[in-house]
Amino acid sequence: MTRFTLKRVAGVVLAGTAFIAIGPISAPAQQEKPWEKIPIPPLREFKPQQPKRIELKNGIVLFLQEDHELPFVSGSVLIPGGSRDEPAAKTGLVELYGQAWRTSGTAKMSGDAMDDLLESKAAHIETGGGEGSTSLGWDSLKGDADQVFSLAVDLLLHPKFNPEKLQLAQQQSATSIVRRNDDEAGIAAHEAAKLVYGPDSPYTRQPELATIGAVTVADLEAWHDRTIGGKLIVGVSGDFDPAAMEARLRAAFESLPPVKPLPPRKDSFQAPKQAIYFINKEDVNQSNVQIVGLGTDRRNPDVPALALMNDILGGGFASRLFQKVRTELGLAYAVGGGLGFSYDHPAMFQVEVLTQSSSTVEATKAALAEIAGLTDRPFTEEELKRAQDNILNSFLFRYDTRDKVLAESERLEFYGYPPNYLETYEAALKKVTLADLGAAAKKYIHPNQLAVLVVGNQPEIKPGLDALNLGPVHPVDITIPQPQGPGGTPGAAEKEQ
Repeated sequence: MTRFTLKRVAGVVLAGTAFIAIGPISAPAQQEKPWEKIPIPPLREFKPQQPKRIELKNGIVLFLQEDHELPFVSGSVLIPGGSRDEPAAKTGLVELYGQAWRTSGTAKMSGDAMDDLLESKAAHIETGGGEGSTSLGWDSLKGDADQVFSLAVDLLLHPKFNPEKLQLAQQQSATSIVRRNDDEAGIAAHEAAKLVYGPDSPYTRQPELATIGAVTVADLEAWHDRTIGGKLIVGVSGDFDPAAMEARLRAAFESLPPVKPLPPRKDSFQAPKQAIYFINKEDVNQSNVQIVGLGTDRRNPDVPALALMNDILGGGFASRLFQKVRTELGLAYAVGGGLGFSYDHPAMFQVEVLTQSSSTVEATKAALAEIAGLTDRPFTEEELKRAQDNILNSFLFRYDTRDKVLAESERLEFYGYPPNYLETYEAALKKVTLADLGAAAKKYIHPNQLAVLVVGNQPEIKPGLDALNLGPVHPVDITIPQPQGPGGTPGAAEKEQ
């Protein structure tokens, strides 16, 4: 057995049993970088396998995506109407609906009985609610596909909401509400959104004990009756015969009444004013800094340039924010972000900085400087090429399965985008120039329209936030309101406090 020892010579630990002095060693004039010699093959052409689209006479749209690799079949139904459409006095209704819908079951089969049957077949049926839609999904082995599909359609069209399941959902929601201020990241994300959209916006309303307590079974039934008549988007993927599956879907959906589109939304959006806001949380030793403003939507023709600008600003290890704030200055655990774009409304501009309490002001100043620098520090060919490679490469992984392409096709249909949106978007990314980047930055980056929110430990933040010179510091109240009067909660809130 070879004996391995360590010797310390002039403060340096050396491995081995002897050290031979051979005189000074000169470093090579230029260090070799063998990794630069590795050939990089060109990206393969982006050609996602598009599903077959069928529009029924009543306006319902079907998507079929064959995939015979594995003996599975999965499906989903996307239904217009989500949390942004619920009444403010009953905020949280859609979340409760999404849970109680599945757990209640149907007139033919209770939710508990459905659980037992699906578990015996390693199959699933799930329901949920989101910002702009609700959904139902299912999956199973190929041999059980017909039975599971029938159960899913019965749940979709004939739910029987159970008061006990609603109460259970209310109790679980109440638990989340009374504990929401435990999570620093959750506080920062939600309160930052309020600064952009406003505290009463349908995009930022929070469920409260009183609002979830006001929801009844009749509300769930009314919501279902209201939304199930909308333009349903039905997608099925997996190992199936396309002709037989189309016939099965037509039998289930073709007899439904013509769809009734939701009325157009009339939301208004306005960029916030430059200001600083603070939430004191003395049980943490770091600060969560959110720098936020108003973004845009995906229909904006400047989105390809903005996507590349985002990658250059805060998209990864090589981004300006990361290299300056984290690598060079060592001021942040994590930093990144950019200008967002949603499908049918402006998203947020959002840069997040996670830093220790004592470096809050310095890290925030550094991040703000990098954001402002987008308008006066020229972009380089190297930055542009790297950003294009990053995003174009990501396409091959974001849409590397037929399931993922199907899901994106459903979203594009839901929001009224052309079916070839992905291909045209990819082509547009390749055409962006340095001039396009500079023009986009000057058009959309407005440092005087960015609000700064800090969630942190006030006694440990030195110097104080007034050193940012953004005006007075506005404290934000995150106290959880208690319900007033009888019937305000389902009886769970008191138990969880």
